[in-house]
Amino acid sequence: MKYTFKGNVALISGGGSGIGEAAAKLLAANGVSVVVSDRNAEAAERVVADITASGGKAVAHMGDVARPETGQEAVDCAVKNFGALHLAFNNAGVGEATRPLAEMDPQEWQQIIDINLGGVMHAMRAQIPAMLAAGGGAIVNMSSILGLVGDPGAPAYVAAKHGVTGLTRSAALAYASRGVRINSIHPGYIDTPLLSGLAPELMKVLVGRHAIGRLGQADEVAHAATFLLSEGAGFMVGATLEVDGGYTAA
Repeated sequence: MKYTFKGNVALISGGGSGIGEAAAKLLAANGVSVVVSDRNAEAAERVVADITASGGKAVAHMGDVARPETGQEAVDCAVKNFGALHLAFNNAGVGEATRPLAEMDPQEWQQIIDINLGGVMHAMRAQIPAMLAAGGGAIVNMSSILGLVGDPGAPAYVAAKHGVTGLTRSAALAYASRGVRINSIHPGYIDTPLLSGLAPELMKVLVGRHAIGRLGQADEVAHAATFLLSEGAGFMVGATLEVDGGYTAA
Protein backbone atom coordinates (compact mmCIF):
# COMPACT_ATOMS: atom_id res chain seq x y z
CA MET A 1 0.00 0.00 0.00
CA LYS A 2 1.25 3.50 -0.88
CA TYR A 3 0.73 6.58 1.26
CA THR A 4 1.13 10.24 0.30
CA PHE A 5 3.90 12.13 2.06
CA LYS A 6 5.70 15.24 0.82
CA GLY A 7 9.33 14.93 1.87
CA ASN A 8 8.33 14.52 5.49
CA VAL A 9 10.58 13.70 8.43
CA ALA A 10 9.35 11.26 11.07
CA LEU A 11 10.46 10.26 14.55
CA ILE A 12 9.66 6.76 15.81
CA SER A 13 10.30 5.84 19.44
CA GLY A 14 10.76 2.18 20.24
CA GLY A 15 11.78 1.85 16.61
CA GLY A 16 14.30 -0.92 17.15
CA SER A 17 11.84 -3.82 17.16
CA GLY A 18 8.24 -4.91 16.81
CA ILE A 19 5.63 -2.35 15.79
CA GLY A 20 8.11 0.53 15.84
CA GLU A 21 10.47 -1.25 13.47
CA ALA A 22 7.62 -2.11 11.11
CA ALA A 23 6.39 1.50 11.11
CA ALA A 24 9.87 2.93 10.54
CA LYS A 25 10.41 0.67 7.53
CA LEU A 26 6.96 1.36 6.10
CA LEU A 27 7.36 5.13 6.39
CA ALA A 28 10.82 4.99 4.86
CA ALA A 29 9.49 2.90 1.97
CA ASN A 30 7.00 5.70 1.33
CA GLY A 31 9.66 8.38 1.08
CA VAL A 32 9.80 9.61 4.66
CA SER A 33 13.15 10.36 6.30
CA VAL A 34 13.07 8.53 9.63
CA VAL A 35 14.73 8.92 13.02
CA VAL A 36 14.72 5.47 14.61
CA SER A 37 14.88 6.06 18.36
CA ASP A 38 15.32 3.22 20.85
CA ARG A 39 16.99 2.65 24.19
CA ASN A 40 18.81 -0.25 22.51
CA ALA A 41 21.34 1.44 20.24
CA GLU A 42 22.26 -1.79 18.45
CA ALA A 43 18.62 -2.48 17.59
CA ALA A 44 18.12 1.06 16.26
CA GLU A 45 21.27 0.83 14.13
CA ARG A 46 20.12 -2.50 12.69
CA VAL A 47 16.81 -1.03 11.58
CA VAL A 48 18.57 1.98 10.07
CA ALA A 49 20.92 -0.33 8.18
CA ASP A 50 17.95 -2.23 6.77
CA ILE A 51 16.26 0.99 5.68
CA THR A 52 19.33 2.48 4.01
CA ALA A 53 20.12 -0.83 2.29
CA SER A 54 16.66 -0.59 0.71
CA GLY A 55 17.29 2.94 -0.52
CA GLY A 56 15.58 4.83 2.30
CA LYS A 57 16.82 7.60 4.57
CA ALA A 58 17.18 7.01 8.30
CA VAL A 59 19.37 7.75 11.30
CA ALA A 60 19.53 6.09 14.70
CA HIS A 61 19.01 7.78 18.04
CA MET A 62 19.52 6.16 21.43
CA GLY A 63 17.35 7.33 24.28
CA ASP A 64 15.17 6.20 27.18
CA VAL A 65 11.75 7.86 26.87
CA ALA A 66 11.36 7.88 30.67
CA ARG A 67 14.03 10.61 30.80
CA PRO A 68 12.42 14.04 30.29
CA GLU A 69 15.43 15.12 28.20
CA THR A 70 15.05 12.31 25.67
CA GLY A 71 12.06 13.87 23.95
CA GLN A 72 13.96 17.04 23.07
CA GLU A 73 17.14 15.15 22.20
CA ALA A 74 15.25 13.00 19.69
CA VAL A 75 13.64 16.05 18.08
CA ASP A 76 17.03 17.77 17.89
CA CYS A 77 18.37 14.68 16.12
CA ALA A 78 15.63 14.92 13.50
CA VAL A 79 16.18 18.63 12.90
CA LYS A 80 19.97 18.29 12.78
CA ASN A 81 19.94 15.42 10.30
CA PHE A 82 16.90 16.22 8.15
CA GLY A 83 16.10 19.89 8.78
CA ALA A 84 12.66 19.59 10.38
CA LEU A 85 10.12 17.31 12.06
CA HIS A 86 6.67 16.66 10.58
CA LEU A 87 5.56 13.27 11.92
CA ALA A 88 5.95 11.29 15.14
CA PHE A 89 4.89 7.85 16.31
CA ASN A 90 5.32 7.70 20.08
CA ASN A 91 5.42 3.93 20.23
CA ALA A 92 7.89 3.02 23.00
CA GLY A 93 6.45 1.19 25.99
CA VAL A 94 6.78 -1.67 28.44
CA GLY A 95 4.41 -4.25 29.89
CA GLU A 96 4.13 -5.46 33.47
CA ALA A 97 4.08 -8.71 35.39
CA THR A 98 0.52 -9.93 35.96
CA ARG A 99 -0.67 -9.17 39.48
CA PRO A 100 -3.56 -7.31 41.16
CA LEU A 101 -3.09 -3.79 42.47
CA ALA A 102 -2.60 -4.64 46.17
CA GLU A 103 0.40 -6.83 45.26
CA MET A 104 2.11 -4.25 43.08
CA ASP A 105 5.55 -2.84 43.86
CA PRO A 106 5.37 0.99 43.93
CA GLN A 107 8.69 1.21 42.08
CA GLU A 108 7.37 -0.93 39.24
CA TRP A 109 4.24 1.22 39.13
CA GLN A 110 6.32 4.36 38.76
CA GLN A 111 8.54 2.86 36.08
CA ILE A 112 5.56 1.84 33.95
CA ILE A 113 3.90 5.24 34.35
CA ASP A 114 7.17 7.06 33.56
CA ILE A 115 7.75 5.11 30.35
CA ASN A 116 4.25 4.52 28.99
CA LEU A 117 2.66 7.83 29.95
CA GLY A 118 5.45 10.20 30.93
CA GLY A 119 7.40 9.26 27.82
CA VAL A 120 4.50 10.33 25.59
CA MET A 121 4.12 13.65 27.42
CA HIS A 122 7.84 14.48 27.23
CA ALA A 123 7.90 13.49 23.56
CA MET A 124 4.92 15.64 22.54
CA ARG A 125 6.18 18.57 24.59
CA ALA A 126 9.24 18.64 22.31
CA GLN A 127 7.59 17.51 19.07
CA ILE A 128 4.73 19.99 18.93
CA PRO A 129 6.88 23.18 18.82
CA ALA A 130 9.06 21.62 16.11
CA MET A 131 5.99 20.74 14.05
CA LEU A 132 4.53 24.21 14.49
CA ALA A 133 7.83 25.63 13.25
CA ALA A 134 7.66 23.30 10.23
CA GLY A 135 4.15 24.46 9.33
CA GLY A 136 2.22 21.56 10.84
CA GLY A 137 2.38 17.82 11.32
CA ALA A 138 0.83 14.72 12.80
CA ILE A 139 1.43 12.63 15.91
CA VAL A 140 0.25 9.12 16.72
CA ASN A 141 0.49 7.97 20.32
CA MET A 142 0.64 4.29 21.18
CA SER A 143 -2.12 3.41 23.59
CA SER A 144 -3.68 -0.06 23.73
CA ILE A 145 -6.98 -1.86 24.01
CA LEU A 146 -6.12 -1.53 27.72
CA GLY A 147 -6.36 2.22 27.23
CA LEU A 148 -10.09 1.63 26.63
CA VAL A 149 -10.97 -1.30 28.90
CA GLY A 150 -9.69 -2.72 32.19
CA ASP A 151 -7.63 -5.75 33.15
CA PRO A 152 -7.47 -7.05 36.72
CA GLY A 153 -3.82 -8.06 36.45
CA ALA A 154 -2.34 -4.96 34.81
CA PRO A 155 -3.23 -1.93 36.96
CA ALA A 156 -0.24 0.24 36.07
CA TYR A 157 -0.32 -0.55 32.36
CA VAL A 158 -4.07 0.12 32.21
CA ALA A 159 -3.69 3.39 34.10
CA ALA A 160 -0.84 4.54 31.86
CA LYS A 161 -2.61 3.65 28.62
CA HIS A 162 -5.86 5.29 29.72
CA GLY A 163 -3.70 8.30 30.50
CA VAL A 164 -2.28 8.26 26.97
CA THR A 165 -5.82 8.23 25.57
CA GLY A 166 -6.83 11.27 27.61
CA LEU A 167 -3.57 13.11 27.04
CA THR A 168 -3.94 12.58 23.29
CA ARG A 169 -7.43 14.02 23.25
CA SER A 170 -6.43 17.06 25.29
CA ALA A 171 -3.41 17.82 23.11
CA ALA A 172 -5.43 17.20 19.94
CA LEU A 173 -7.96 19.85 20.96
CA ALA A 174 -5.23 22.33 21.80
CA TYR A 175 -3.31 22.08 18.52
CA ALA A 176 -5.70 20.97 15.76
CA SER A 177 -6.45 24.54 14.71
CA ARG A 178 -2.71 25.21 14.45
CA GLY A 179 -2.08 22.40 12.00
CA VAL A 180 -0.91 19.56 14.26
CA ARG A 181 -3.17 16.49 14.27
CA ILE A 182 -2.84 14.12 17.22
CA ASN A 183 -4.49 10.70 17.49
CA SER A 184 -4.01 7.48 19.43
CA ILE A 185 -3.85 3.88 18.25
CA HIS A 186 -5.10 0.93 20.30
CA PRO A 187 -3.75 -2.48 19.30
CA GLY A 188 -4.96 -5.76 20.66
CA TYR A 189 -2.38 -8.37 21.56
CA ILE A 190 0.28 -8.31 18.87
CA ASP A 191 2.85 -11.01 18.10
CA THR A 192 5.95 -9.00 19.15
CA PRO A 193 8.88 -9.50 21.55
CA LEU A 194 6.69 -8.11 24.38
CA LEU A 195 4.77 -11.42 24.37
CA SER A 196 7.79 -13.67 24.12
CA GLY A 197 8.07 -16.18 26.94
CA LEU A 198 4.35 -16.40 27.70
CA ALA A 199 3.14 -19.87 28.70
CA PRO A 200 1.24 -21.69 25.92
CA GLU A 201 -1.91 -21.81 28.07
CA LEU A 202 -1.90 -18.03 28.54
CA MET A 203 -1.20 -17.47 24.85
CA LYS A 204 -4.24 -19.60 24.01
CA VAL A 205 -6.38 -17.47 26.32
CA LEU A 206 -5.13 -14.26 24.69
CA VAL A 207 -5.84 -15.55 21.20
CA GLY A 208 -9.36 -16.51 22.28
CA ARG A 209 -10.16 -12.93 23.28
CA HIS A 210 -9.86 -11.77 19.65
CA ALA A 211 -12.91 -12.45 17.48
CA ILE A 212 -10.65 -12.91 14.45
CA GLY A 213 -9.07 -15.97 16.14
CA ARG A 214 -5.43 -14.93 16.13
CA LEU A 215 -2.98 -12.35 17.45
CA GLY A 216 -2.19 -9.28 15.40
CA GLN A 217 0.97 -8.69 13.40
CA ALA A 218 3.30 -5.72 13.75
CA ASP A 219 2.81 -4.76 10.09
CA GLU A 220 -0.95 -4.47 10.61
CA VAL A 221 -0.50 -1.89 13.36
CA ALA A 222 2.23 -0.12 11.37
CA HIS A 223 -0.14 0.36 8.44
CA ALA A 224 -2.81 1.80 10.73
CA ALA A 225 -0.33 4.19 12.34
CA THR A 226 1.01 5.25 8.94
CA PHE A 227 -2.53 5.96 7.76
CA LEU A 228 -3.12 8.20 10.79
CA LEU A 229 0.08 10.10 9.95
CA SER A 230 -0.88 10.50 6.30
CA GLU A 231 -3.01 13.12 4.59
CA GLY A 232 -5.66 10.44 4.15
CA ALA A 233 -6.49 10.89 7.85
CA GLY A 234 -6.64 14.67 7.57
CA PHE A 235 -10.03 14.94 9.29
CA MET A 236 -9.11 12.66 12.21
CA VAL A 237 -8.37 14.60 15.39
CA GLY A 238 -8.25 13.09 18.88
CA ALA A 239 -9.42 9.76 17.47
CA THR A 240 -8.95 6.37 19.10
CA LEU A 241 -8.26 3.81 16.39
CA GLU A 242 -8.70 0.20 17.53
CA VAL A 243 -6.56 -2.39 15.71
CA ASP A 244 -7.62 -5.30 17.86
CA GLY A 245 -9.16 -8.16 15.89
CA GLY A 246 -12.51 -7.51 17.54
CA TYR A 247 -11.27 -7.54 21.16
CA THR A 248 -13.19 -4.41 22.21
CA ALA A 249 -16.23 -5.08 20.01
CA ALA A 250 -17.63 -7.68 22.39
